[in-house]
Amino acid sequence: MKQVAPLRYDVIFKKAFSYPNLFTALVKDFLGIQLKINKVEHDKVFVPSVGNVATKFDLFAEDKKNRVIVEIQHAHYSDGYERFIYSQCRAMVKTIISSNDYSFPVTVITIVFFTGTPSPGNGIIVHDFEPRDFVTGKLLDEVYQCKHQLIFVFTNDSTHANIPKPCREWMLAIDDSLDEKVDEAKYTNPSIQTLFSVIEKDKITPEERARMKDEYNREEAKTQAFKKGEQKGIKETARNLKALGTLTEEQIANVTGLTLEMVKKL
Repeated sequence: MKQVAPLRYDVIFKKAFSYPNLFTALVKDFLGIQLKINKVEHDKVFVPSVGNVATKFDLFAEDKKNRVIVEIQHAHYSDGYERFIYSQCRAMVKTIISSNDYSFPVTVITIVFFTGTPSPGNGIIVHDFEPRDFVTGKLLDEVYQCKHQLIFVFTNDSTHANIPKPCREWMLAIDDSLDEKVDEAKYTNPSIQTLFSVIEKDKITPEERARMKDEYNREEAKTQAFKKGEQKGIKETARNLKALGTLTEEQIANVTGLTLEMVKKL
């Protein structure tokens, strides 16, 4: 077993996939695209910005030869789909901001990795920006050449039989890192072996460890605030049920999950 830093942290996720070889290997296995890039930008922002909401891309690479932009985002527990849909649309708009017409000069693809969030589907969700015939569902390639896509990948939900093996192995590897140890023998993809080498615990710098700690503290504060708000809401519900007078204190305790003593004190 190899000791690794968990890929739940932005600092570690960016550290790993800032390497062009790892970025392109990940993209090829998920998209079937062989990117021609020599660098990966992280914390990419558009200057000037598009719209009134600030957007930052975790990892950003542009293949100028094939006219493709691929962004990789790392989602947190509190992140919603809307944030990434907005980011995708802003990136698409940015590509035409200096054009003479409304055609897109490049294809924009965003892959979002959710670590620890349950999937509402079969592990991978795709938002296509492609035109289809309303009646037949046929893809109209000749109308719209750019194959924009927004892909949500839920790494803890890789067991579905229809997930392609290359995608599943990356999902398993990312999820496997979360408990800070991985069994390298389970993986056949050499790029994943490289990934584990990059995030090996002994190779994490003091600065990166400090940023991991900061991220942990921020997430813990959000979790505690959510739990506090949730508990307040439960108590308010119990208080309202008592005011109605239709349930006994024992019944209110059973409904809300509060102890009988807590209900009596309200």
